[in-house]
Amino acid sequence: MRHILNRPKLMSFYCLVGLLVLATTPVALGQDNLIADNSPAADQEGLLPPSFDTAVDRPLESVCCPLCSSRWTVSTDFIILDRIGTFNQTIVERVPLHEDPLKITGPEALNSSDLQQGFAGGPKLDLIRHGDSGYDLELSYFQIDGWSSDRSIGPDTPFDWLVMRSPGFVQTNQQTDQAMVWDYTTKLYNAEINVRWNPSSRVTMLAGFRWMNLGEHLVGTLSPLPSELAGWHFWNTTTTNNLYGLQIGADGKIFERGRFSIDWLVKAGIFDNNAEQTTEISVKDKEQRSASASTNAAAFVGETGLQCKYQVTERLFLKLGYEAMWLQGVALAPGQIQETSTDMNAKTMQVLGVNSGSGVFYHGATAGLEYSF
Repeated sequence: MRHILNRPKLMSFYCLVGLLVLATTPVALGQDNLIADNSPAADQEGLLPPSFDTAVDRPLESVCCPLCSSRWTVSTDFIILDRIGTFNQTIVERVPLHEDPLKITGPEALNSSDLQQGFAGGPKLDLIRHGDSGYDLELSYFQIDGWSSDRSIGPDTPFDWLVMRSPGFVQTNQQTDQAMVWDYTTKLYNAEINVRWNPSSRVTMLAGFRWMNLGEHLVGTLSPLPSELAGWHFWNTTTTNNLYGLQIGADGKIFERGRFSIDWLVKAGIFDNNAEQTTEISVKDKEQRSASASTNAAAFVGETGLQCKYQVTERLFLKLGYEAMWLQGVALAPGQIQETSTDMNAKTMQVLGVNSGSGVFYHGATAGLEYSF
């Protein structure tokens, strides 16, 4: 970010030195004949000013502030975020053995909010092309595809029915030693292109296009299973959210002392979310049946963060920061359970729609390097 590279006090010092050098050149002293002599001998005798090459004049900007002449800034980071929040859905109930689980509901044994996925990490890349007149172009990308959680409920002693249900569908454990096992995974991809405007050396405004892809996978099975049913599951929901939209934002410097500085960032945008869900279940005959649905709905993405930077060399910075993101209006896998209807007798199923009204929050740390050239 070009405004981060501009250090007013250091630039002013270099510019003052450059002006003093120019003021003491032969031109300023009225010795034009010395400048006219661009011969190697004149250079060896120290007659040429240090801000000029013997073959071609060097730009004054490169003498005053080498960072000011940088055209590119590249950042490589490792980002690690905690995923918080999901659709509130009862997944497993406990029903006493002497009751009929088709007719009687029981106390909750597992909620989707219990499937906490914790932290996961991935790469983050950022490239800025510094233009003229205070305008820059930025490309940014990151991905995290390692969020996961698994929970096993049961077996219970004394034996209770472990029940998972959706409209028209009921699944129970069949044996006293069987547990109900759930796996919940998430991945997130992000790419954006922004135009950046630098109204001052400490503040940058931005506007651009952003794409985000949020995918989730929720699978339910029984354990142990007979060898002939290896890989079988009674429930499998996959959701995909593709968010496309425009965003605005700003970043800037809030503190600077010596080689150390702190920057802030805020972005927000309204997006069109193309949300899809595919659910696959197994009914009485253990055969897998699936159905899909999709919808388009409005979504919101907000992002904020702080970043501490330390200048190692003239062009290289170390970075350590905090980042938070909020997505609202997305389809999460547990939210599709009530959207799936099954006729147990006819052994058929259908997806009623896509629940795309959920929200999820991510926050965590970033660490990396920034280099300008």
